Amino acid sequence: MSKVKDEITPAEYLERGLLNQIDFYDTFSTTNKKDNLEEIAHLILDNPPKWIKSLFTLRNKIAKLIGLKTEKPADYNERFEVGGYIGFFKIFSITQNEIVLGANDSHLNFRAIVANKIEDLHNIKFITLVQYNNSTGRIYMSVVKPFHRLVVKRMVKNAHKLKFEIK
Repeated sequence: MSKVKDEITPAEYLERGLLNQIDFYDTFSTTNKKDNLEEIAHLILDNPPKWIKSLFTLRNKIAKLIGLKTEKPADYNERFEVGGYIGFFKIFSITQNEIVLGANDSHLNFRAIVANKIEDLHNIKFITLVQYNNSTGRIYMSVVKPFHRLVVKRMVKNAHKLKFEIK
């Protein structure tokens, strides 16, 4: 069994109006029956391997040159509540089975959803939705897309835990 699976994005996320339009989307899933959704979100977003940290550092240097956000926002806080942050992702909503996070910038807006679908395997879904705000957003995403898929897949793997896994 694969620890992380690339899945078709459920239509419910494309139709909910989380963004005004959706220009890019993907979904990766893994299995975790041990942790609560807050812990799972932290496992995915707070612990990237060194190679991903290096990519983020490079991304931020380039992004700063073209005027994109690279610093923590003024309202940054680590409280697990709407308006708080997990990593650099702002929390937009929290329900029992779903956390919607994301950011809005001049070039694009995105949402990242961590959802527990209560399935036997691959119950944890990490869904990315992106709205391009202009040509810079389209160009940015065309450059980032191949890395995005590698990075997200690896980060979702951090949350993989089988029910009876022994540490």
